[in-house]
Amino acid sequence: MKVVLPDGSDLALEEGATGADVAQSIGPRLAKAAVAAKVGDKVVDLGAPLADGAQVSIVTPDSPEGLDVIRHSAAHVLAEAATRLYPGTKVAIGPAIKDGFYYDFEFPQPVGEDDLPRLNEEIQRLLGAGSPFERREVSKEEATALFADEPYKLELIRDLPEDAIISVYRQGEFLDLCRGPHVPDTGRIGAVGLLSIAGAYWRGKSDNTMLTRIYGTAFPTKKELQEYLERMEMARQRDHRKLGRELGLFSFHDEGPGFPFFHPKGMRVINALLEYWRREHIAAGYEEIRTPIILERTLWEQSGHWDNYKDNMYFTTIDDVDFAVKPMNCPGGMLVYKSEQHSYRDFPMRIAELGQVHRHEMSGVLHGLFRVRCFTQDDAHIFCLPEQVEEEVVGVIELILRMYRTFGFDKVHLELSTRPEKSIGSDEMWATAESALAGALDRAGLDYAVNPGDGAFYGPKIDFHIEDVMGRTWQCATCQLDFAMPERLDLEYVGEDNQKHRPVMLHRVVYGSLERFLGILIEHYGGAFPAWLAPVQAAVVPVADRHAEYAAEVKSALEEAGLRVDVDLRSESVSKKIRDGEVAKVPFMLVVGDREVEEGTVTLRTRGSKQTEAFGLAEAVTKMVAECRPPVVAP
Repeated sequence: MKVVLPDGSDLALEEGATGADVAQSIGPRLAKAAVAAKVGDKVVDLGAPLADGAQVSIVTPDSPEGLDVIRHSAAHVLAEAATRLYPGTKVAIGPAIKDGFYYDFEFPQPVGEDDLPRLNEEIQRLLGAGSPFERREVSKEEATALFADEPYKLELIRDLPEDAIISVYRQGEFLDLCRGPHVPDTGRIGAVGLLSIAGAYWRGKSDNTMLTRIYGTAFPTKKELQEYLERMEMARQRDHRKLGRELGLFSFHDEGPGFPFFHPKGMRVINALLEYWRREHIAAGYEEIRTPIILERTLWEQSGHWDNYKDNMYFTTIDDVDFAVKPMNCPGGMLVYKSEQHSYRDFPMRIAELGQVHRHEMSGVLHGLFRVRCFTQDDAHIFCLPEQVEEEVVGVIELILRMYRTFGFDKVHLELSTRPEKSIGSDEMWATAESALAGALDRAGLDYAVNPGDGAFYGPKIDFHIEDVMGRTWQCATCQLDFAMPERLDLEYVGEDNQKHRPVMLHRVVYGSLERFLGILIEHYGGAFPAWLAPVQAAVVPVADRHAEYAAEVKSALEEAGLRVDVDLRSESVSKKIRDGEVAKVPFMLVVGDREVEEGTVTLRTRGSKQTEAFGLAEAVTKMVAECRPPVVAP
């Protein structure tokens, strides 16, 4: 038999050969590194027999598929360790996830974070044993017998068709219901570390049993695992919930779960973000609008949100009429468009809105500023002619990338998502739209990945993923073509032919959610905002009470120049005030004592430096204003 390798060449093998045989035929180094095989688009066990003519590639741990295989295998080893250490444990599910894996258990006794070292030690022993992963296919009846004492597995089995062929895997003493694939043996998994424990309802339903979920991760080498754990520790130290509280930016309260309360310092940062946003959008030709938070039911029925998004919306009744709190800004923006007649000469129209929206999120998924029930979305809707689409998308891309570079997000990954299985609009419309987005990306000279079938039902989109200082990616900005909304809300313009036509509409955001973006920035900077964003740009530190009057003069001079300034009037030592200023991550501290009062100067200390320098007050103001401007980023 022959198989086809990735380079198109044929490889002759014995009948019944496996992926392991392919790897061995190519070379011993590849055979040693191999964790699975890929046949066509499907990843399979290395020991799976191959068909004649199959397209085969070898999966190694340095690929996304390879990492998934070793992490899924590690989950099984965790389950084996748990059932060995805690007899009577019932196992649920254990998939690979982004950056790791988890497994859900029903333990006969409480298991918490203190138990992780013991579990981890047992895992290391099992990895060293090098037990093979053995796959077997069984009938539904056989599977039911094999898992007679495992209620969660039995429930999964019951949900399968009667004629289903079910696969099970055994390694060591542990048997699991699983589709696979897995590494050949536990010795191929690499380095495993357990991370945390949480509660999780069986199948995600709150009326089901609460299980214990253990999270872990696995990497090919101990070095990679250690680097990851160090990044995780950095992320823990930079947790925006922790820093937001310590820096006095925001808080959450039981009286408003999922609704952030922004404190004065938090609002200073938000206002700086908004001022920068407005400046960039005015320069890019956008007009700003504001629409009501509450709108009547018929609008949401017309837009489709009432039927498709109702579970995520909040409602009220006014004068016996049903209203909804807006989960999106779009319908209100459409009403602004419809309030007057438009001609083709008006296009392109760029209409932006910093609109507060409310979405009902389950309490279990709320997470600081990253997942809230109330947030500000920096929407914009661009109305244009079909021939203007590509140019407008190029403009959107340039604006987004320029703004991201201002925050130090130089690594941005772009994805073009195309027509999903369920969609509206003609083939021609979709082809034109996808071509326009791809053309804009090509014109901008940008690399991008294509996500086939991942577009919205109403049109294709470009998603922007920013990479933070810890290497994590966040999808924030998006640019979407929409066929549905102009049709649903009957948007029109008068064309050059004096006939009515539908405009092309683009949705786009830059920040996405302002609150979430702020959370990302807090963790990206570790709370040490650049001077232009810092809630307190300068702290004036009088040496003694007699210097308070001059400190107030310094504060006034800086504030008149547009800076955000505090004066530390506490009866603490200068060194204590400076240490506290460093903890508060203030970019600049200006110390004033007898000499400074006499000479009309300040002694300037920059965050992170022990060096100080004396400046005249006017000179210091000029320097501070220059240091606290948003950076100018070239298009």
